[in-house]
Amino acid sequence: MSVAAIELRQLSKSFGLARIIQTIDLSIAKGERHAIIGPNGAGKSTLFNLITGKYHPTEGSILLHGEAVDKLKPYEINRRGLSRSFQITNIFPKMTVFENIRCGLLWTMNYKYSFWHLVDRQPDLTEKAEAILEQINMTGRRNMLAGVLTYAEQRALEIGITIAGGADIIMLDEPTAGMSHSETDYIVGLIRNVTENKTLVVVEHDMGVVFDLADRISVLVYGEIIASDTPENVRANPKVQEAYLGSALEEVED
Repeated sequence: MSVAAIELRQLSKSFGLARIIQTIDLSIAKGERHAIIGPNGAGKSTLFNLITGKYHPTEGSILLHGEAVDKLKPYEINRRGLSRSFQITNIFPKMTVFENIRCGLLWTMNYKYSFWHLVDRQPDLTEKAEAILEQINMTGRRNMLAGVLTYAEQRALEIGITIAGGADIIMLDEPTAGMSHSETDYIVGLIRNVTENKTLVVVEHDMGVVFDLADRISVLVYGEIIASDTPENVRANPKVQEAYLGSALEEVED
């Protein structure tokens, strides 16, 4: 039996007397595209931050490829193969698109704190950055300052930075928030392309995106997972319809 990419065991998180995450058990297989959905205040961001190390659990454990990571710092978890994006776009606006991608590559390509290397003279670094630019369809924006890109392009760049570290688990937080339909279609296609053969965990409100991308969906309500199943089974689950989806599903069907 293969080891799960991510496994949560009896995971709970409290802030003072408020219990935000309620004893969650969840296993996400390698190579799976897994969506976490739920109403506002369900605990999605808290769960995301627990997995990525921003918060430590009050109880329970988090395993990455079978190894406990719940006491590690975010950068230590990242170096074990997990990378994330944020709800608010997180790029270097005064650097070029190419420089943003190159920064994302430095650690994984063993440049780290190497002050005696001039990055402009490292052909392997340049070649890899160019390959990622092509992968995210931004070769034509190579020398533009990141801060002048459109919103969708900035999100695409952030996804490029996210995959630049070579992680095999990619976590995306609301990747299509605030986008038009055409921008959303562009980003969904990009996500599908860059996460091929990787594990994807996505928090997303747009049900069209969720049902288009996900192999499996977990529904979080008041800190508890009330369903974790295929999109078809989640769509038909009466508990999910009552607690959350309802009209959102009708919109997807229309």
